[in-house]
Amino acid sequence: MYWFLTLAPFIILLIFYIYPLSRVLTISVTEPTFGLGNYVGIFKSSAVWRVVGTTAWICVITSAITLVLGYLLAYAIVHVSGRWQSIMMLGVLLSFWVSILIRAFAWITLLQTRGLVNETLIALGIITQPIPFIRNELGVVIGMVHYMIPYAALPLIASMRGIDRRLVPAARGLGASPLEAFARVYLPLSMPGLISAGILVFIFSLGFYITPALLGGGRVTMVAEYIALQVNETLAWGMGTALASSLLIIVFLMIIVLGRVVKFRQLFGAAA
Repeated sequence: MYWFLTLAPFIILLIFYIYPLSRVLTISVTEPTFGLGNYVGIFKSSAVWRVVGTTAWICVITSAITLVLGYLLAYAIVHVSGRWQSIMMLGVLLSFWVSILIRAFAWITLLQTRGLVNETLIALGIITQPIPFIRNELGVVIGMVHYMIPYAALPLIASMRGIDRRLVPAARGLGASPLEAFARVYLPLSMPGLISAGILVFIFSLGFYITPALLGGGRVTMVAEYIALQVNETLAWGMGTALASSLLIIVFLMIIVLGRVVKFRQLFGAAA
């Protein structure tokens, strides 16, 4: 009976996940000819390396900013009273219900040359000319950070809830300043959650497509958009699937590293 209950999920996984992945891997070594020529071409292509460099740079910056903001948000949620904690957690969870496409168009409306942000800054006399917030890496980072903050906050909240709140007051009682107590007691104890959140955010950032395409305005190309360009525009299926396979392998390796840092059941507080 138990095997029957697992049969349906296994079939779904086979049809919608394993089979498509196997097709991608197969195409990457058979188009246009059989062999590893597409993977060799990836390492030899200067265009690919520029895209990879842009992607890595944006992902690192996005991850760093997201971790700082996510840490502050998680710290506040863990340490506020019960009623406010529930309200703040609801705000974090509600963000998952907003489409990434809607978020991107909202940021375009806010950050464009005649958008609300530039118009407000000009009206206040802070600037005289509009700031180019979008159609560059800045706009992409802003949109990605906004989307990724909940993914950083939730693992950090799960990690911080396991920290004994009496430790920091004990350190203060022994003569440590508030900053010393935080840096030498609280921060090291929350480091596993910080590392897991960082890896999680970086993994998700690697696959961004809509946000860079819209907020980058065609001037910022990341790996996912470059793969789509190879497949849909130039019809270089072999190169596109080889790049997608390489990205998939990198993600799997990072997931393995993440699994060694923290148990996946504990990542979002599913287990004590």
